[in-house]
Amino acid sequence: MAGDSKYPLVPGHEIVGLVTEVGSSVKGFKVGDHAGVGTYVDSCGECEYCNDFVEVHCSKGSILTFNGLDSDGTVTKGGYSSYIIVKERYCYRIPDGYPLAMAAPLLCAGITVYTPMMRHKMNQPDKSLGVIGLGGLGHMAVKFGKAFGLNVTVFSTSESKKEAALKLLGADKFVISSDKKQMESMTNSLDFIIDTASGDHPFDPYLSLLKVGGVLVLVGFPSEVRLHPGSLSYGSRTIAGSLTGGTKETQAMLEFCAANKVYPEIELINIQYINEALERLVKRDVKYRFVIDIQNSLK
Repeated sequence: MAGDSKYPLVPGHEIVGLVTEVGSSVKGFKVGDHAGVGTYVDSCGECEYCNDFVEVHCSKGSILTFNGLDSDGTVTKGGYSSYIIVKERYCYRIPDGYPLAMAAPLLCAGITVYTPMMRHKMNQPDKSLGVIGLGGLGHMAVKFGKAFGLNVTVFSTSESKKEAALKLLGADKFVISSDKKQMESMTNSLDFIIDTASGDHPFDPYLSLLKVGGVLVLVGFPSEVRLHPGSLSYGSRTIAGSLTGGTKETQAMLEFCAANKVYPEIELINIQYINEALERLVKRDVKYRFVIDIQNSLK
């Protein structure tokens, strides 16, 4: 959290569970329903962005699910807890039959790549998509790309990810991004690139892979973005940024995943395993999202 943690801190912003109580004015949920909560739990509800259902960009700032300042001045507490109370607007219906544990990563990792893919029309069959980085976000970009009918190429610095990219996730190609020859063979071949890498990396080599009018969307957070203006201008290319999504789009994504059988790759753990899980995250030893079984952990 970039050093701004307010203790005691209760994390967790990809939350799914059962509805145990509803308020008298709640219309869309009943006790027993499967529901989810994402990265924010409130917004002003009346600015132009809230009115357009992109509450994540609320003019007054959306209220984060944990470690955020709530409207009553208290610090929000997240999903690593036995229950959470959230306004109906910021809750999502998990479609019947969709495995609850698999729905959790959709509420941050999933929507973070789905939103820019929809905004930049990356859902056109037979177009070509590059995905930089194959972690929690990257593997979802590959899955959405294949569900949309795109030709998907994964770019990674790690040869060890090749088999998973091609066989497990169904990517069409795998390119080692540090291999100049492999990169040059892809020049002017991609319609879109989703860049999920948060480590610092050069941008010009990737922009050169885009066709004329191609789009690279940044969803990771490297420390800086450096590029030559010609990398954009000569190919009329675009570089864009994106956060997570609004409430309507998040609900639409959940329904898309259920209809198209798009499931994140997860490893279900108990909360008692969290320190080992964090150590494994540092070593990049997770395919591709740890999901904590809070209910059984707290028994």
